Amino acid sequence: MALLAEMRVAVALVPAAAFARRGLRTRSFRAILPASVTIAIFRGIPAMRIVDVMALAGAMPSSVAITADVIATANRLAAMEGRSPVFGPRFSGSGRRMAGQLCTGVPAPKGTPGDAEIVIVPGLGATTEPGVLERIGRGDARTAIRALKQAAARGGEIAASCSSVFLLAEAGLLDGRRATTTWWLAPLFGRMYPAVQLDADAMVVAEGPVTTAGAAMAQLDLMLALVTRHGGPELAERCARYLLLDGRRSQARYMALGYLSEADPDVVRAERWARAHLHTGISAAELAAAAGLSTRTFARRVERATGLSPVRFLQRLRVERAVELLETTSCTVEEIARRVGYAEPTTLRRILRRNAGVRPRDVRG
Repeated sequence: MALLAEMRVAVALVPAAAFARRGLRTRSFRAILPASVTIAIFRGIPAMRIVDVMALAGAMPSSVAITADVIATANRLAAMEGRSPVFGPRFSGSGRRMAGQLCTGVPAPKGTPGDAEIVIVPGLGATTEPGVLERIGRGDARTAIRALKQAAARGGEIAASCSSVFLLAEAGLLDGRRATTTWWLAPLFGRMYPAVQLDADAMVVAEGPVTTAGAAMAQLDLMLALVTRHGGPELAERCARYLLLDGRRSQARYMALGYLSEADPDVVRAERWARAHLHTGISAAELAAAAGLSTRTFARRVERATGLSPVRFLQRLRVERAVELLETTSCTVEEIARRVGYAEPTTLRRILRRNAGVRPRDVRG
């Protein structure tokens, strides 16, 4: 499959006239390629990619619908440019009937899931740690994991968002690679798969043939990344405008530390104390003392509960408060910086950029 994909790209980049100069006919190439490779590639247009949308029972309807909507939008906009469809989607998995009902307007090419070049796994619909553990242990999930391994072995491209990223990790496809997942499951993911380089702040991470995305609505960002790769950046930009989607590089801005810290009462105590004292410029050691724990014990506990070091935990609390003040008050950036514990506004600007991917003026819009 990988060789075939390379042939498609290579042929797509060579004009038909170049074949003629070398005494070759495009017909001879067409004869050795499968039917899914259309004449469009001989006009400099990449061939349609066969996509397996692997939807398991209970998958998030929004995630499945987003997948179909972006595929349909990309194909429609490509057609307006005189291009062939970018994606040819099919549905597999224990939830394929539900997926098919949600996506009645998306025509499916003939064939079997086994010949798909791209496998997309919409979010599983599991929203808690016990729920994820139970879901990935079910029989249909284990079948999906085997199918993902087989697709990767064939050279296929794999993409998943939210809790479905756990299936990729279970299949061993993320070992040694960067990946992201939904922010509230990041602590569990980090404990279960230490061989994965987890970047919980990122909205989308593309590592070779594997692409992962964050929380539920990050399926939009995941799909636009695939459109960029296979349809080109201009088509992806048109899709984003059509769907009214702004660029979002980080999900850090949307994380709710209060939700994460609830797993540990001592971390909750420290969090509440910190929120009341952010303006004093508190340290990680003071935060540990507020929890009634030693610095080392607190570091272990906060990392287990939130996936963050104490220093990053404090930074996130400051970012949360700063964003809230930017959205709800007319305070200057200098004043907001002081109220969240930073002596210089430049420090706040840098931390906002690094942790939330935004500038103060972006938040105020």
